[in-house]
Amino acid sequence: MNNRYESPLSSRYASEYMLRLFSTDTRYQTWRKLWVALAKAEMALGLPITREQVDELSAHITDIDYDCVSRREKEVRHDVMAHVYAYGQVAPTAAGIIHLGATSCYVTDNADLVIYRDALTYLRSELLGVLANLSEFAEKHKNLPTLGYTHYQPAQLVTVGKRATLWMQDFLSDLIEIDFVTENIKFLGCRGTTGTEASFVDLFEGDTAKIDEMNRMIATEFGFDECFDVAGQTYPRKVDSRILNVLSSVAQSCCRMANDIRLLQHDRQLEEPFEKNQIGSSAMAYKRNPMRSERICSLARYLMADAMNAPMTASTQWLERTLDDSANRRISLPEGFLCCDAILRLAQNVTNGLRVNEKIIEKTVKEYLPFIATENLMMEAVKRGGDRQQIHEIIRRCSMDATAKIKNGEECDLLSRLAKEKEFGLTEEEMTELLDPALYIGRCPEQVTVFIEKIKPLITGADGKSAEINL
Repeated sequence: MNNRYESPLSSRYASEYMLRLFSTDTRYQTWRKLWVALAKAEMALGLPITREQVDELSAHITDIDYDCVSRREKEVRHDVMAHVYAYGQVAPTAAGIIHLGATSCYVTDNADLVIYRDALTYLRSELLGVLANLSEFAEKHKNLPTLGYTHYQPAQLVTVGKRATLWMQDFLSDLIEIDFVTENIKFLGCRGTTGTEASFVDLFEGDTAKIDEMNRMIATEFGFDECFDVAGQTYPRKVDSRILNVLSSVAQSCCRMANDIRLLQHDRQLEEPFEKNQIGSSAMAYKRNPMRSERICSLARYLMADAMNAPMTASTQWLERTLDDSANRRISLPEGFLCCDAILRLAQNVTNGLRVNEKIIEKTVKEYLPFIATENLMMEAVKRGGDRQQIHEIIRRCSMDATAKIKNGEECDLLSRLAKEKEFGLTEEEMTELLDPALYIGRCPEQVTVFIEKIKPLITGADGKSAEINL
């Protein structure tokens, strides 16, 4: 048993991919790759750096001596310079040119941008998996009438598949936002201590075209099309705000869906996956708690609150830079990504195994359908010569009486009550013929079909799966 605190996001919830991506090893290896890219570009543009030095740096990207780094950081109280020192120990020929012309944010900020972009790309694939699962679910149940609710009170009928498209539309909005944020992440490049590139003006003897080319070369090596037009020492912290905002948006959508599932599971209409040996309660052995959906909602609350860190940081950056962003960002950004990953894994698991209890749904529809059908019944009664206002009053009065019986635990007798009203003009058998649920679902099946066709190009080939949840 570990005797030191460990984040539940790493021990219980997040995927192995995301844990590796945000590991110290990935971060510091990315630093070294950035130093190699800088040296390579400087060499290509005529600075006194040799191929031997670049090759030596390239050969020592992964063998990081963390003990050496730790000892050095205790001495100098500077993490980047501690890593520069440790890198120079294994690449002595190149030790003198590591970090040439750069400031710390060259490696720290550019590495963050690389990791965040890759993390967003991974979350996008997980989100597509949820959409693929829901698309299959919606198509399968697009014709199945179910009771709709407004204010969580019985309303007109919808279909099980149509309701799923409401969740899907939220997720589609998130997908569009993720794409926008990812596509608009720019590279910081090597801009110097206050963003003026003054050190490179000196190194390249005033040839500013070489500075632009150096930044272009480094950005291209890491898969970025362009750098920020201007910068201070850091990239604009508004980028972090955008990122955490879209992660929060995903959490909101997942939470909304999970809450709907929890409500419907209470009514036994839907059930999230429940494994053969799963225990719902330590005391109540019969329980089938929606623990996955509850966990989604719980994690979503954390992520939505976490997203507030970025705008508070972005709004308090002083002039060319201040360091009060650092400690906050080390926690809020990785934790935000890990949390969103955990939420989407759970959402994949739930949407892949949603169970529809059709008999319960049918019973619920049957119970409320006489009330839902009253407008159609009124129209039919008027067609047969009835007075619209008089018929409306009969329906109102009989509905109140039938509702009172239901509240008393008795069966709904609305149709028989209406049949006894001579002015209504319809028999109970004639009214029953108008109670086909399919007559009251409007365009639900068509809406599902149209929506699925719209998103089909996006989810084609997506891995709609059941992500394995850890605990």
